[in-house]
Amino acid sequence: MQASIQIHDSPASQYVLRLGDTCLILGQRIAEWCGHAPVLEEDIALANMALDLIGQARGLLTHAGTLEGSGQDRVYDEDQLAFLRDERDYRNVTIAELPRGDFAFTSLRNAMVATWLKLLWERLAHSTDSELAGIAGKAVKEARYHQQHAADWVVRLGDGTDESRRRMQAALAQLWRYVPELFDADAVDAAAVASGLGPSWAGLREPWFAEMAAILADARLDVPGESPFRSTGKRGVHTEHMGYILTELQHLQRAYPGGVW
Repeated sequence: MQASIQIHDSPASQYVLRLGDTCLILGQRIAEWCGHAPVLEEDIALANMALDLIGQARGLLTHAGTLEGSGQDRVYDEDQLAFLRDERDYRNVTIAELPRGDFAFTSLRNAMVATWLKLLWERLAHSTDSELAGIAGKAVKEARYHQQHAADWVVRLGDGTDESRRRMQAALAQLWRYVPELFDADAVDAAAVASGLGPSWAGLREPWFAEMAAILADARLDVPGESPFRSTGKRGVHTEHMGYILTELQHLQRAYPGGVW
């Protein structure tokens, strides 16, 4: 069994890991729809979106490994960071690791996260870190497509039949309690702002709510009230679902150490 790597979590590497892990874990979740989507066209679309997110994760994890290695003898690569960390060392937001649910749940989660990613990528394109800015410049185009595609389904289902509306409203009630984590600011954000690495997540709150409010209004969905609940995935405290994702994600590398494509 391959041993886990130990990371030191510098503020810069943690900031990038939060984004890279979110893309990786959400990509893994969306990929679960391959062969199970309601129509063939959507099966292909979801698979492509999963690949986009995993591609973004690759660039971010590679860069995070470089930042983690600053001043140390060792620099971790994308495979080590994806496959050889323990659960507590993953920094994805909790909403990404929730079970895939039905198609309404997936469509709404995709719309919510893609809107957030789009806003973040737009700002990261001006990062003082040229590598991160380059990743953002490409990723923002993909996030815009993901947002549009998912929003179209949210409106179609929310403003559709009684059953599709019921499912979409139920998905909204489930997902909304995880939204505050997307905008919680802490010392990692403060360090990123001070260095010019990236924006504070708190600054995304107002534009995100404005864009999501427009989508939900078109879908005729009722926005839930804010919950006092706070998820903590980006601090390494995850739900019971995360371990199952990692078991599947890491199996081959853990069972056959050093394996490469």
